[in-house]
Amino acid sequence: MNFLSVLSWVLFFFLGCWTVEAEIFTSIGQMTDLIFTEKELVLSLKDYIKAEESKLAAVKSWANKLDALTRVSTSDPEGFLGHPVNAYKLMKRLNTEWTELESLVLQNPSDGFISNMSVHRQFFPDEEDEKGAAKALMRLQDTYKLDSESFSKGKLPGTHSSAMLTVDDCYDMGKTAYNEADYYHAVLWMQQALRQLDAGEEAGVLKADVLDYLSYSVYQMGDLPRAIELTRRLVALDPSHQRAGGNLRYFERLLSKQLSEQDQETPDQQGGHEEPIQLGTYKRPRDYLPERETYEALCRGEGVKMTDRRRSRLFCRYHNSNRNPRLLLSPVKEEDEWDSPHIVRYLEALSDSEIQRIKELAKPRLARATVRDPKTGVLTTAGYRVSKSAWLEGEEDPVIDKVNQRIEDITGLTVKTAELLQVANYGVGGQYEPHFDFSRKDEPDAFKTLGTGNRVATFLNYMSDVEAGGATVFPDFGAAIYPKKGTAVFWYNLFSSGAGDYRTRHAACPVLVGSKWVSNKWIHERGQEFRRPCGLREVD
Repeated sequence: MNFLSVLSWVLFFFLGCWTVEAEIFTSIGQMTDLIFTEKELVLSLKDYIKAEESKLAAVKSWANKLDALTRVSTSDPEGFLGHPVNAYKLMKRLNTEWTELESLVLQNPSDGFISNMSVHRQFFPDEEDEKGAAKALMRLQDTYKLDSESFSKGKLPGTHSSAMLTVDDCYDMGKTAYNEADYYHAVLWMQQALRQLDAGEEAGVLKADVLDYLSYSVYQMGDLPRAIELTRRLVALDPSHQRAGGNLRYFERLLSKQLSEQDQETPDQQGGHEEPIQLGTYKRPRDYLPERETYEALCRGEGVKMTDRRRSRLFCRYHNSNRNPRLLLSPVKEEDEWDSPHIVRYLEALSDSEIQRIKELAKPRLARATVRDPKTGVLTTAGYRVSKSAWLEGEEDPVIDKVNQRIEDITGLTVKTAELLQVANYGVGGQYEPHFDFSRKDEPDAFKTLGTGNRVATFLNYMSDVEAGGATVFPDFGAAIYPKKGTAVFWYNLFSSGAGDYRTRHAACPVLVGSKWVSNKWIHERGQEFRRPCGLREVD
C-alpha cells in the first residue's frame, strides 16, 4: 500500500459515517478527548512515514547499485559473464536477492497506522458534527454581530491566539448554509471565500464555484443587481460554465421586468459596480423566537437595565438561612444580582476539588441535553438547547451528597423532592435559548410523572469561568448574569401562591470562547409547604 493509498484510508475514516459517538460538538469537555486522539494519530502517521522512507531508501540504494552494474554488464554481456564470479553473482541475484527485494517492496509499513485508525475511528465526529459545528459558528456570528472576516482571521473577543479559516474552510461553511437553504449565511461565507481568493490566497476550491454559489444565494436574498454583477464575473471567468449563461439571462429578464413595472430604466448592462457584501448588507430573516433581538443584545452586554437606582437597592451580606446550624459558624456570602424578581449569587458555593470531582463523575455520562416536552412530559432533544448533560445522584458519591445538603442549607428548601443534580457542559456555540424552568398552565402534565409538583426554584452552580459569552440573561427585565467559577445563583420560578413568575424566562447565551460547565438543582413544590408558606395573593 503506497503513501497515497494510506492518505485515502485516512480520509475515508475521517469522512465515513460512524455514529457511535454522536453530537460530539455539543460538549467541549468531550471534544478535548479528540485533541489527544488526533495527537496519537499524528505520532502514528509519523512512524509510518519513517518506515516508508526507510523502505524507499533501501529500494533506491538497491536500484542505484544495479543500475551501475547493468550498465557494465550490458555493454559486453559475454565478456562480463566470462568471469565466473559475475556468472555466479547473476544466478544468485536473480534467484535470491531479487526475491528478497520483491518481499521488501511488498512489505506494508502502514499496517500499524491503519490498525490505530481502526481503533479510534468509532469515536470520530461524523457529518452531523461538522454541520453542527458550522451552524454554531453562524450562531455566534449572529449573536455577537461578528463578520465572517473576524472569524476567518481568528479575531474573537477574549482570545489571545488566532485560529485562521482558509478559503476552503469559508467555502465549506457557505456550502453548509446553502444546503440548508440558509442563503443569508451562505452569502456571508461565500463572500469571505471570494474576498480571500481575490487577495491571492491559494485554495483547492475554484473561484468559479464560489461565484456560482454566491450569485445564486444573492439572488435568493432578492438582490438582482448584485446577482447579475456576480454572474457576469462568473461568465467572464468561465464562459463555458453550464449554468452561468442561463442564469445571467434569467436574472437580467427579471430585473428588466421589475424596473419596467416601476417605470425605471434598465441600467447599462456593462455598468454597475460590485460592492463588497458586509454583515449588515442583508437583514437576517426572522425566526420562531419573538425576543430574539432582545436576547442577543443582552448576550452582547447591550440593553441591560441596571440603573443607578436599582443598583442602590442591591446589597451583599453573610447568610445563615435563619440560623441553620451548619451555617452559623460559617455563613455563606450572598450578593444581590437583581431586585425584582430577586436573584442572588452565593460566593464560594463550590470548591475547586468539588468541581473537579463533579466533572470526573459527569464526563463519562455526558449525553445530549434534553428538554421536557410540555405536552407529554417526556425528555427529548431540541435544537435550541446545545449542550451535553449528566444526572448525578447523592448516593453515588459523598461530594454530590454534600453539595445537595449545602443547597438545602442555603435555600432553606428541602431537596428530597428535587430533581437529581444536573451537570451540563456547553460545546461549540453552546446555548439554551429563552425558556421557562417551570411548567405553565397549558402544560399541566409536564412534571406529572415525578409527582412532586412544579419547579419552585432554580439553584445554578457555575463550575468554570468563560472567556467570552455564556452569560445567563433574562430578556423580560433586562438582566445579564455572568459565569464566575465556584459561585451559584438562585431564584424562585413560582410566586409563593404557586403561580408561575413569567418574568423568570431566561437563557444561556452561546459560549463564544471557552468551555462552560454548570450544575443545577431544580427544586420542586412538594415538601416546601412549611418552608415556604403559600401566599394569599397570586403574585405573593
